Amino acid sequence: MKNTEKQSSDISSDTSEISLQKNVAQIMQHYFASLKGEEPRHVYDFFLDEIEEPLLVVVMKQVNNNQSEAARILGLSRGTLRTKLKKFGMLDNDDTDGDESEE
Repeated sequence: MKNTEKQSSDISSDTSEISLQKNVAQIMQHYFASLKGEEPRHVYDFFLDEIEEPLLVVVMKQVNNNQSEAARILGLSRGTLRTKLKKFGMLDNDDTDGDESEE
């Protein structure tokens, strides 16, 4: 069993709530129903953007804004993480050039 599969099954079996996959499926169904005949466009990018920002917020809070630790947890390079943080306006003004060491 892959690590991500194990994590997913651990999460859904530890709670009585709906699994993340089922929750996303329900949201997608609701989204398509709400279009009322309008043709959907750029659904993939739309949903990734909707999920990515809260994911980053929660992870950064969990690691007290330690970018190296957040990048490790997310499986991203620190540079990629910084790009994503910039995209959502989540970098401190003093930390925008990427040359400073945080440790």
